[in-house]
Amino acid sequence: MNERAAGIVFALLCLLVQAAHAGDEPTRIYENKLKPIINPKPLLANFPKFVEPIRETARFEAPVLVDDPEADLEVRAWRFSYNARAIIEVPNRLRSDRTAVIVVHPWGIDDGQGWNTPEPAGVAFQCTPVKNKIVLDHGGQVINPFLQRLRSHVGVVAFSLPGNEDPIRKKLYRSFRAETTEEQRKLGQKELEATLKDFPYKGQAIPASLTVDAETPTIAYFKQFPGLDAGPGYEGEGFWKLPIPVMKTIDVDLRDVAIYDGEGYPALRDFLKKQGIRHVLLTGYNTDMCVCSTTAGYKNLEQDFDVFLVGDATIATFPAHATPRFATTASVSFAALNLFITQASWVHTIKP
Repeated sequence: MNERAAGIVFALLCLLVQAAHAGDEPTRIYENKLKPIINPKPLLANFPKFVEPIRETARFEAPVLVDDPEADLEVRAWRFSYNARAIIEVPNRLRSDRTAVIVVHPWGIDDGQGWNTPEPAGVAFQCTPVKNKIVLDHGGQVINPFLQRLRSHVGVVAFSLPGNEDPIRKKLYRSFRAETTEEQRKLGQKELEATLKDFPYKGQAIPASLTVDAETPTIAYFKQFPGLDAGPGYEGEGFWKLPIPVMKTIDVDLRDVAIYDGEGYPALRDFLKKQGIRHVLLTGYNTDMCVCSTTAGYKNLEQDFDVFLVGDATIATFPAHATPRFATTASVSFAALNLFITQASWVHTIKP
């Protein structure tokens, strides 16, 4: 075998070895030792106006799970296990520069920016102006202070929004592809206000009469008058094509990033990986829908990152209720079967 042929064979062997080990990552043995917690305090108890505290007393503490070298961010978290028959609390030590804070779908509706719920029967976000007000208050009282406290420490702060990047939001928010400036943002804000102001926000009223079957009327009843219809009849043609902004009660920094659902999860994953992100603190709306199933939802993110849902920095849909307290707790508790839950007060910066 001549020198050139030997070199080719060696190169092929290297490729085969690389292929055989593709996806291999360092591992360690985690000692899953559970220690009972005596007289535990309620979980998610800091904002009872928005989230009902969890008072389960069957609680264990486990050893540190995420333990980054040079960690400077402490994130205590919990999950629920039917097999352990208890809540399990787990300390974690993260590197903040490898951590992203993502706010899912903080839609700016009925908040003075101009995007309003269509009348007389339109639905968007929490589906009524009264419910939208509750979530806007939550954004200002819970999520915004959380972001202000962590923004200078974490690697990425991002907001996910419906649709695709449009010319107006391109000026307002940094994206995966480009940054923005204060001058561009001021121009974008003027364009946003003008665009939203021009929309009529008018749709049809609920039906005054329905044609139903004499023997099984409920079938036709709900087909003609469902519990949620966000179509053009009630919203007006073009409502969902308007540039949806981040709610006004949450401050957006020039370095914060807009995530657009229309670009899909792979684009988000690749962006976060490029920024060196390994861990995600997830917040936003709605816990039972968008926070779990949209582009930046935990069903996507948990495939590639350590995800911690900040339980009191999220709100679930709450139809037929005047408060989101109970719906949010139920949604967070269900998510806790396969996801770690933390809370705003459990996330602290520490000295490495």
